[in-house]
Formats: sequence, C-alpha cells, structure tokens
Amino acid sequence: MGDIQCDDDVPQLSAFALGALQDFMIERDQAAKQFEELKLVAEEEDDIVLSMEAFTEDWNASQFWYNDATATALARQLLDGATDETRIAVVSTPSVFVQIKNLLATPEYQVRPEVKLLEYDERFAVFKEYVPYDFAMPTRLPPHLKGRFDRIILDPPFLSEDCQTKSALTLRWLARSWDGSSQLIICTGERLQDLIKKLYGRAGVRATDFDVVHAGLKNEFYCYANFEKRGVWQWKSSE
Repeated sequence: MGDIQCDDDVPQLSAFALGALQDFMIERDQAAKQFEELKLVAEEEDDIVLSMEAFTEDWNASQFWYNDATATALARQLLDGATDETRIAVVSTPSVFVQIKNLLATPEYQVRPEVKLLEYDERFAVFKEYVPYDFAMPTRLPPHLKGRFDRIILDPPFLSEDCQTKSALTLRWLARSWDGSSQLIICTGERLQDLIKKLYGRAGVRATDFDVVHAGLKNEFYCYANFEKRGVWQWKSSE
C-alpha cells in the first residue's frame, strides 16, 4: 500500500501571514491601477496634481523617495527666480521632479523653464521630460544636453565611491559652467562629505544645514550645494 500523505505535512500559512500576504497583493494591485491611471492622464494633460504614491519604491534598486516637505523645498530652490530660459536637470531625484511639476501647475509660477528628469526607472517615461539614464554610463546621454543646464540637483542612487564619482561626471557634463554660476545641489550620505568636497570643491559645493528627510529611510543625509539660501539653508559652520 502506498504512503498516505496527511494534510498536516503540507506547510500552512498562519492566519497572520495569510492576512499580510493578502494586504500586500491588494496594495500591489491598487498601485498598478493608480500607475496606469496616471499614465493615461500624463499623456493627455500637463497641469495635473501628481503624487509619488503611484511609483512604489524598489529598495533593491536603492529607491527611497523624499517626503513631500523635503521634495517641495528642494523643488522651490530650483524654481526660485527661474525664467522661461532657465534649464533645470533633475538627476536620480524623481520625487523632486514631481514637485516641480506640481508647483509649475499652480498660479504661483507663471514661468515655464526647461526641465529634464534623468532617471534609470523607465516608469517615469510617462513624462515627456524623461531622459533614460544609467550612472554606470555617466555621459551616454543625448549630445544636445551637454553643458546645457544652469540648475542641477543630483542624488546618486548608491553611497559607494564608484557611484558617486560616476554621477559627478554626469553632473559635470550637464553643467553650463563649473565656476559657481551654475546652481548645484547634491543630496547624499553624511559620511561621504570628504568625497563630495573632493569631487565638487572647485564648483564651490559645501555641506548645508538643510534637513533631508525621506518617506521611509532613516539614514543621515546631507544636502550639499554651492549656494546659500536665506531662510532655507546655510553652509555648516564646520565647513
């Protein structure tokens, strides 16, 4: 007679684990639906209110979005005093790009600067401003973007020296100038302060006292910039 398998031998999920799995599946399906709706709207309209909730973070790809307050504050610095001729590059910081789009959709901003989002995640191709970008190939970009931008924000996806150095090559390639006249903002880990000084010292970039806060990441991040902004940030006194 063959062996009779008992149902007790088959692994079973606990009620708690099963509930958590069901919640995850529901959230995943809702996020997919929300993204598809955003894609349809983005193809038809420019002036819409956007949210990063449609773009779920992939921690394996080192995706950690800023909270709304941080993203909006950084977006405002890039737009402050901008004109229709201003050219802004947003590199690996999609949450800031989304807030730039939101701010430009309000009556507060009547200008329409040129804005480009350089990003690895192809989901952001729903926006016409999207430019595919991989830090591993720092200058494999459309040639007409070289030396084009006078305002740039960058948040390299990884805290490694290799990623930071290659990302700096991208920023240098994009910048209109390297003498301090182009406004540069780099958001990255506090422990990379010496490397940032080495990579961007000639452009006047220094650590500021602006508090960079992520929605789901608790690592200590610094905002480095080559300019101060009254009421927003100033350079750290230790600098």
